[in-house]
Formats: sequence, structure tokens, C-alpha cells
Amino acid sequence: MGTFAAMDSAHYSLGGTGIEVSPIGLGCWQFSGGKGLAGRYWPAIEQSTVNEIVRAAAAGGITWFDTAEAYGLGRSEEALSEALRALPDGSEAIVATKWMPFLRFAGSIRRTFDDRARHLSPFPVTLHQVHAPASFSSIRRQMDEMAALADRGAIRAIGVSNFSAGQMRESHESLQARGHVLASNQVRYSLLDRRIEQNGVLETAQELGITVIAYSPLDQGILTGKYHRDPEARRRLTGPRKLLKSFRPEGLERSRPLVDVLERVAEAHGASAAQVALAWTVRRHGSSVVAIPGASSVRQAESNAAAGRLALSDDEIREIDEVSRRVADER
Repeated sequence: MGTFAAMDSAHYSLGGTGIEVSPIGLGCWQFSGGKGLAGRYWPAIEQSTVNEIVRAAAAGGITWFDTAEAYGLGRSEEALSEALRALPDGSEAIVATKWMPFLRFAGSIRRTFDDRARHLSPFPVTLHQVHAPASFSSIRRQMDEMAALADRGAIRAIGVSNFSAGQMRESHESLQARGHVLASNQVRYSLLDRRIEQNGVLETAQELGITVIAYSPLDQGILTGKYHRDPEARRRLTGPRKLLKSFRPEGLERSRPLVDVLERVAEAHGASAAQVALAWTVRRHGSSVVAIPGASSVRQAESNAAAGRLALSDDEIREIDEVSRRVADER
């Protein structure tokens, strides 16, 4: 039997591309090796541990892995490639990465793509994304460059990240004119951050058949309940996470009612609060939302993968939803 196990739950289509992905992927920001501005957000992880995390994720049914140029200036891509090469069937993995648009023009997409391909070699880039709406060039020019990569078979799908509803629609229309579709928009979304439900992003994505990729679906660990159960855990944090309002005592008290519900539902399923939160994320809106939690340990990778097989009842989803709305509104 290969490393990539089939998830009990059906895979979701990545937008209108026909590419099938597991409802839960693996976010790879934490593989940055402490390099670059974004990479310093997380402690460096040894490559041997990265290999074990990727193996555990694949064995649990995760089929795709999301990285980016900005994650350690290519270090995360290299670490992911090395980990996938260590698998007996790593060639089956779906790899997504992102172009870093800051202080750049759209022509950089093609000029830097060889770097993306080299860092990820021998694994092809299935999904290439614009990391944020921060380029000097227009959205149309950026989509033209992405379409050119797709035209020559360098990538299979085109996505964006952190785009508003209007920016997403413009991207979609620009790609349509080139004979392509916008596959996805990667945005922050969790039970504690539901802005995409109010600002038109989710509604527009569903209208246009674009997959929402939820990053930080556990709100950087808040929804695991770890920091509610052990207040000392916050003091052991490294990096800027401990400075966020949600990690402060008043923030933890605000989210405690939601964590209490997650833990109660989890107990009924023999699961964890984190698994329930992830299951809600990828079930609440049918197959239109997938999630990419990160993992810095094998245990976390196994837990995330298992969440893809957790079936919540309609009543459980509704109760979590109601408490979440109260807590998120107060945030």
C-alpha cells in the first residue's frame, strides 16, 4: 500500500479545473527554516521532522501541499520537495505555490517561475497563485502572465490569495478572456474570523465556482484549546504570535465559550477540538471551502488529516455556528 491513503470523505473539485483535492491540505509556511521576513514567524524545523510531517499527512489522506516563494525565499519549497522525494509515491502529490508580488511588476511571474520549478523539482506546480493584491501591475496583467504559464503547460491551475470579492471577479473575467478559469482564492477563514461571509468573498466565490482555500483555520492554534487549558503555554510561544490580541488573557476569555463547545462535541466523537473546528470549516459550506492547517509535528499532521474524515451532524454544525457568530462578532 502506498503512502497516500484514500480519505473516507470524497475529494473536492478545485474550482472548475477538474483537479480533485482532499478537503484538508497541508500548509507549509512553517517549513521556512526561519529564513526571510515571513519565515521568521515560526521556529526552524529540522528536515528530518519535515519529512516525517509530510509522510504522516500523506498517510492520513492529505493529497496536496501549499507553499510559497515568500516562505523562506524558497526554503519551504525546497523542504517540501525533499520530503516528497522521500515518499515511495510522492509523485502523486499535488503541489501549490505562490508568487510574491510585493514591489514587483507582473513580468516577474514568468521571470521567477524557473526558481519555483527548481526549488520544487521534480514535482510540477499544479496550482500557482498570486500571494496578495500588492503588485505594481494591474490584475489583468498578472492574470495574463499566469495564463501564459498555463498555455505552455508549466502550471495546471491559477489561483489568487487575499483578494477581495471585486478583485477576485476581475481575475476571473481576465482569465476567462484567455480561455482559463480562476481556480481558487486563498483567504483567512476560521470560526473566529468569518469576514469572508460578510464582505462578499464567499458569496462571489460560490457564484463563480471558485474554491475558497482557508488559511489559519485554527486561528494559529487558538481553536485547539491548548492556550485555554494551559495559560503558561502562551508564555512559551516564540515569535510574534504571543503579541496577538487573541492570545492575551482577555482574548482567550472571549473565545472560551466556542472552545468549550468544540471540546464537548469532540468528546462525543472521540476527537479533539482542533479536529472539530477543521471539520466544520470544510463541511459548513459544502465542497466550496477547503482548509490548509499547518503542522509542526507528526501528531499535528495526523490530527489534521483525521479531521477530514470526521462527520458532524447538522445539529452540531448549527450549534458551533451559532456560538462562533457571537464570539467572532465580538472580536
